[in-house]
Amino acid sequence: MGIDVHVCGGRRKGRARLVTQERDERDERDERDTHAATRRAVEAVWRIESAKVIAHAARIVRDVGVAEEVAQDAFVAALERWPASGIPENPGAWLMTAAKHRALDRLRRAASHARAHEAMGADLEALEAHFAPDFVEALDAAHEDEIGDDLLRLVFVACHPMLPKEGRVALTLRLLGGLTTAEITRAFLLPEATVAQRIVRAKRTLSAAKVPFEVPRLVEIDPRLASVFEVIYLIFNEGYTATAGEDWMRPVLCEEALRLGRMLAELVPAESEAHALVALMELQASRLPARVDRKGRPVLLADQDRSRWDTLLIRRGLAALARGAACAGAPGPYALQAALAACHARAPSAAATDWARIVSIYDALLKLDASPVVRLNRAVAVGMAQGPQAALDLVDALCKEPVLRHYPWLPAARGDLLAKLERHAEARSEFERAATLTQNARDREVLLARAQACVPRDPE
Repeated sequence: MGIDVHVCGGRRKGRARLVTQERDERDERDERDTHAATRRAVEAVWRIESAKVIAHAARIVRDVGVAEEVAQDAFVAALERWPASGIPENPGAWLMTAAKHRALDRLRRAASHARAHEAMGADLEALEAHFAPDFVEALDAAHEDEIGDDLLRLVFVACHPMLPKEGRVALTLRLLGGLTTAEITRAFLLPEATVAQRIVRAKRTLSAAKVPFEVPRLVEIDPRLASVFEVIYLIFNEGYTATAGEDWMRPVLCEEALRLGRMLAELVPAESEAHALVALMELQASRLPARVDRKGRPVLLADQDRSRWDTLLIRRGLAALARGAACAGAPGPYALQAALAACHARAPSAAATDWARIVSIYDALLKLDASPVVRLNRAVAVGMAQGPQAALDLVDALCKEPVLRHYPWLPAARGDLLAKLERHAEARSEFERAATLTQNARDREVLLARAQACVPRDPE
């Protein structure tokens, strides 16, 4: 029987087309995988290096909003070029150089635009001096390598006291933490439009006020540092105990606050409170693994398995506390709070905690911060050191404080003390009231469970 050449040839061509198609599809998959891997690498570098890149660009353009745009242009350039050229040996330096060139290009375009409106033939150097007085200084800045100073300037700008607290937090996470607007939105459970508006408004406020991109003068540095410390600790606290939502903790915020705090402590090594803030966050973060059970339910301090505490973070926290104590000056509020955390970290169990020492530290803290919340925390410590009745008298005195009227931990503390005094009906009522005040679902579960547990013992 003869062979149909046309059929065989058609089959061979069909197989060839199939092989070619498979090869093309494989190449496309490889290219997609390469781009995806490159994007992950660029995003990782961005999270680590973005603050430095933005800070360096801001020293050139003198505007944090423009500096962020310049840095993002460098980020886009990396996404476009690195898949073909490969990830450079020093990706942070590559981004820094790309951002610097783009910043200088912007200044040149601004100067050229200004010159276009002047009489032809004017002297270039004179025009640049007239229309871009910072141009020569910007060129000098672009050739300097003072990354530490640039970061410190960016910290002070992002945490400027003229901005509202919410704006400072959002801008700090954006510029120094490298978080996207969507990531900040998820972290704080806010509408993305709200976070974006806060960031835009903060940038516009700084630009309109012509806030200088510089480290404050010596007489201004203490109040400005206080604002920086406040912002970083606010971020940490929101991660440590979330204000609202389904999750009790948001560890990513704790990690970002720790990163910012460590960076700040290296930028201002002589500031004792910078080291104390790091110590406080390290010691508190050491408890994170033990603060929830396997089902994600909160575990209170007294019930935590201390073998799950992170011993490395404890060692780092105690070392930071000692480093801060070695600096000049009396202990500040963060040093005293870190000392409180150290008491817990050093105790092998809740029963072995030196509560008398904790009360004495609170006494020192009250001289610096006599807020109702500090007084409430001291009252809880008194209850552990001297018994529930002594603490209840102090807590009852705080019930008239307006600032604590909607604070869930006042009735929660009162409920705990009443339960220890076996006044179960009153304790149950306090726990239920506390549950209505919290916006966090996990906190509410704990408080309602405690309310349910307030059952009088059967008489023997």
